[in-house]
This record gives sequence, C-alpha cells and structure tokens, in this order.
Amino acid sequence: MTLTNSDFSDIRDWDTRNFVHPWEGMEDRTAYERTFVEGGEGIYVTSETGEKFIDGPAGMWCVQVGYGNTEIPAAMAKQAMEMAYVSPFSNSNSASAQLAHEIAKRTPGDLNQVFFTTGGSTAVDSAVRFIQFRNNVLGKSEKKIVISRQKAYHGSTYLAASLSGKARDKGWLDQADDLAYFLPDVNPYGRAKGQSVEAFLDEKIADLENAILEIGAERVAAFIAEPILASGGVVVPPKGYHKRCLEVCRRHDVLYISDEVVTGFGRLGHWFASEDVYDIVPDIITCAKGLTSGYVPMGACMISDQLMADISGEASQGAVFSNGFTYSGHPVSAAAALKNIEIIERDGILEHVREVTPLFEERMFALAELPLVGDARGQGLMGCVECNAQTDGSQLELDYSVGSMIDEHCQGMGLLLRPLINMCVFSPPLVIEPAQINQMFDILAEGIKRTTDDLVKQGIKLS
Repeated sequence: MTLTNSDFSDIRDWDTRNFVHPWEGMEDRTAYERTFVEGGEGIYVTSETGEKFIDGPAGMWCVQVGYGNTEIPAAMAKQAMEMAYVSPFSNSNSASAQLAHEIAKRTPGDLNQVFFTTGGSTAVDSAVRFIQFRNNVLGKSEKKIVISRQKAYHGSTYLAASLSGKARDKGWLDQADDLAYFLPDVNPYGRAKGQSVEAFLDEKIADLENAILEIGAERVAAFIAEPILASGGVVVPPKGYHKRCLEVCRRHDVLYISDEVVTGFGRLGHWFASEDVYDIVPDIITCAKGLTSGYVPMGACMISDQLMADISGEASQGAVFSNGFTYSGHPVSAAAALKNIEIIERDGILEHVREVTPLFEERMFALAELPLVGDARGQGLMGCVECNAQTDGSQLELDYSVGSMIDEHCQGMGLLLRPLINMCVFSPPLVIEPAQINQMFDILAEGIKRTTDDLVKQGIKLS
C-alpha cells in the first residue's frame, strides 16, 4: 500500500490509539513519536518522509542478508501458493523437514533434534519445558531450577522472562521466582577496581559452582547463557568463560543451554557461535532472528541426540512431550529460512563477516578514547558504546537523557541506533561493506561529540 504524507496524520493516530508496542510506557502513550520505517534496501531503511538511514540494529539483531531481498519473498510466495499451512501436530511438510535437516547439518556435536517455535522467546520456553519434561520422565522431579545471569535477556514468555536478569524489565510483572536463580553480572567493565580480568573470570566461574552447591545439584536442571549478552548491553564475558562454565555443569549433571537467538546465523561469522567461537558443545541451542533474516517469524531449539535418547523407547514410560505451537515449522517460514540459508552460504556472507570484523572492532574500540565514553565493547558485528556523565540528581534520568541525545543526533545524520539507557547498541546487517562501517562509526562518533557539547553547556560533568 502506497501512502502519501497526508495519510500519516491518521496513521500516527492509529498507532497511538490501537497499536500497543512492546515495552510500552503507560504514563503518556502519546508522548513518544516513533519513526515509521516504510522501505529498505541493503543496510538502509527509509522513513515515511523519505529520509534514508543506516539501520544500526538490523531491525532487532536479525536482518542478516539486508533489506529489499527479492529471493526470500519469492520463496515464501511460492510455498504459500503450493501449501500455506500444515498442522504440525498430525502432518508434516517437505519444507519444514528439509529445514530441520539443514539446521542439524550446521549445529555442533549431536544437536540434531530440531523443535520449531514461533520466535526466540518460545524457543527458550520450549527448551526449559523440555528439560523439565525430561527430568520428570527420569524421575528427577525436584531438578527444575535454571541458573541465569543478571543482565541476561531470554525472552518475554512467562518462563523465558523468568530467566531474564534485566531488573528494570521485571518491576511490574510476575515471574516464576521459584524456577530461576541469578548470578552476578559477568561484564568485565564492572569488575572491582584493581581486579584483573583473570581474577574476575575466576570469580564468575566460582559464582556458578557455588550456586550449584548451595542450591544442591539434585535441584539444578540447567544453566542458560547467551554467548554475548545482547540486550543486556552487548556484554562479552572474559575469554574462556563459556568453556569453564560448561565444565562446571558437566561435573554436577547440569545441562547447558546456549541462547543463540542473537548470535546464531552469522552475527559472529559462523552459523553458530557456541563451538566455532567459544569451543563448547552445549546440550541445547536456541535460535530465531537471523534464521529467516527477520523476513518472517520463526524460532527453534536444537536438542542433543543424547538427551532425546535418554527418554526414548522403553525409557519414555509412554510419555508425550505435550508442548508445541499452531505455527511450529510453518511451511512459509521454513521456505524463507531455507532461502536465507542458501543466500548466506552462496554469497559467502559468513566469510564476509569475518573479513570486515577487524575494521568494525577497530572503529568501535577507538570510540573509547572519547571523553564521554566509559566502555566500547563487542565482537563480530555486534557492539555497544556505553557513555557516562555525572549528576547530583537522578543518575538514571541523566543516563536515559544521554542515550536519547546521542540517538537523536545520530538519527539526524542518517543513523538509527538502539539506545539502551546510556548505551548505544548496534548490530548492522551482515552485508555491510567497509565504507559503510566507516560511515556508521563516523556518524556515531560525531553524535557522541555533539552530545558531549550539549552536556558541557548544561554544566554536567563527564565521568
């Protein structure tokens, strides 16, 4: 549908009155005027007024192959014309079966059992429900607690949200408090003054083992971890963290869930980061987002052959894993994912990510030299610049203001960011070229400098 500028007075009104957005502030829903994104090509999106922006967050960590791809919609249309929907409860479809096989070919170890979901939240939810189910079948009905981290984000369904450790997301919502146990933040930037990264790593590993011992291994079912804590501010744990955590889990019969909803499908230059980047083979991997490059919703959790074998055949006691969704393995979504995988492989996108990552990281880390920047961190094509200023008033209010100012300046120069309080988060489409990387960081640097000037004029001290 083509809209004129005059149409948008009504559209904006409908958006405010009828569309309840995620993370909607309730105090004054009319106060926040969103940019409408109405078109896109490559790494760029276009607003309702025709303004063109680099999409720094790739939608929400997901548009791997970029906007305006014609092959994925064509594959979706073809599948929809042939067979738009099949009930996964009683039937199957060749697109879904082929996709399960293609995913299994790319997962580490024996993670060959693919359970399709509607997105990342339901993938995590299903992973936890499977572990609960498995322990019930094995006669371990008390083994249900899942250990997570502060600043972790695992989704918005009840179970997934219960395992998320972002405190400000939890203030007004209920959670399954008896299910989750949270370990302290794993961000090296927040370590004690004078503490080495190595000592900080030892402390984080001790956090996990001590928690298992304190709770009792007979009650701890799993540890869930993002390879990089994405929505928590692109927190990159110290080198060796994941491998040592897995070793602790193995010692205590605790399963390891690797939440690759963000890092899966190329964000770090590999299909999955768990083994290729962090040298671990977890028991379960969850994915979504990049699975279809965001062109249509879909998620999955991949379960190891061994976990499935433990409760199959005579050991099953006739149990049924009664978890699933109307749209599990949706044929049109499967067709999109298959074409997405084909494009990533054919066009060498994983190799491209590995080639441009050094420039991306060089430009990102260089921003740490700016006076307002407290930390610049990231890996692969995902990064975060954390900015700090000091106030005698509300620090949180100032932090929000700093992030908002940087975002506004950058948008005015043609770059969309994802401001998380005082953190500028970015994860551009994987097809971004070196010149575009330089352009993105040039704009971000200028946006931070302009914000610094704004703060100085207001008499606010930089940290």
